Amino acid sequence: MSDGQQFPCPSCGAPNMSFDPQRQAMACPYCGHVAAVQPQQQAAPQQQAGPQEQAAPQQGAPQAEGQAAQGGFGTPAGGGQAPAPAPGGERSLQEGLQMEQSQGGQGYGTQVRTLDCSTCGATVNFAGGEISSKCAFCGSQSVIEQQAHGNVIRPESLVPFAVNQEAAKQKFQEWLGSGFFRPGDLEDAARVEGGIAGMYVPYWTFDCAVQSQWRAEAGHHYYEHELVTKVVDGQKQQVKERVRKTRWEPAHGHRQDRYDDVLVVASKGLPEKIADRLATFDTSALQPYDPRFLAGYRAEEYGVGLADGWEKAKRKVIADQDRKCQSDIPGDTHRNYQSQHQFGQETYKHILLPLWIAAYRYQDETYRFLVNGQTGEVQGEAPTSWFKVALVVLVIAAIIAGIVFAVKAGKG
Repeated sequence: MSDGQQFPCPSCGAPNMSFDPQRQAMACPYCGHVAAVQPQQQAAPQQQAGPQEQAAPQQGAPQAEGQAAQGGFGTPAGGGQAPAPAPGGERSLQEGLQMEQSQGGQGYGTQVRTLDCSTCGATVNFAGGEISSKCAFCGSQSVIEQQAHGNVIRPESLVPFAVNQEAAKQKFQEWLGSGFFRPGDLEDAARVEGGIAGMYVPYWTFDCAVQSQWRAEAGHHYYEHELVTKVVDGQKQQVKERVRKTRWEPAHGHRQDRYDDVLVVASKGLPEKIADRLATFDTSALQPYDPRFLAGYRAEEYGVGLADGWEKAKRKVIADQDRKCQSDIPGDTHRNYQSQHQFGQETYKHILLPLWIAAYRYQDETYRFLVNGQTGEVQGEAPTSWFKVALVVLVIAAIIAGIVFAVKAGKG
């Protein structure tokens, strides 16, 4: 199995330059030489391409000295071509789905070594010589080196790391010590499995236009005065009260909306509930994909395919459209809401977003911790001190009991 592609330093010849988040450039750990990551060259679009024609694929990034960007993440499979990108980097969804079906991906433009985790299912690719015997997502040692997959859909763009490893470690320590309901010894007793790993996590983003039609019964509140029976001082009495009623009438309408960059996590190793809490990336900072951004980091291969990702995106869009449509219904309330949504102008991007990931153990249980590699935001799983929970419950119960006793004593 070949090693991952290396990026030699043009100054001292050291083989392993890596991307430096602080400098936003390639840096040599030995002589300190810094080299900018130049924008990728892109192939000119085909002239007057018909509906079924595809533009020429993007050319690979500039080659590192003495290395060919082939094999592993960079091997085109079956001669397939990527669909032509739209001006914003998006690609036709229908053409992308056809390409996925025919396994005509282009890989990632650099040699990698690939590990599969049999515990959480993540497939992680290593660019450069560094490789790990543990899974960064779950800390498991059940990882197996596999033949690198050359037919994955190449990312159109990525958000480079802006938070370095030292800052991520500091965030991790601060987070361990925060939170009242966490065990008091968590900061000292937590054992990180395999260190904090810089990981580019795969996402799909989708753009689309949606036309929605809805119908419902709109409810308009009004008030009438009615005689109602009430018990007053132990006696039943007829009293006049203002009673709210609702007048129902049919209503219908339509609206048209556009959605831009609907994010869907394509990771197998990252639990969706954590990923959704961490989806605060600024996608306006996306850079054209270049394999040199991966130098010194890991990149997870997408485990959620384009077709499944689009289904998840549609569910998100439909839920949002239903909220918007229901807000358009006149009146004070509604019932029997029904809707139909028609999608068009669907495009997608495959992007990589930066995360620092740690799997740590506390009392033989594994927990995950994540740092957003762009913003520094933190999310994670942590154990709960049930002693502290019980203590708070007892204190609250004592306060409530004291208030009840005081009220009764005042009435007495």
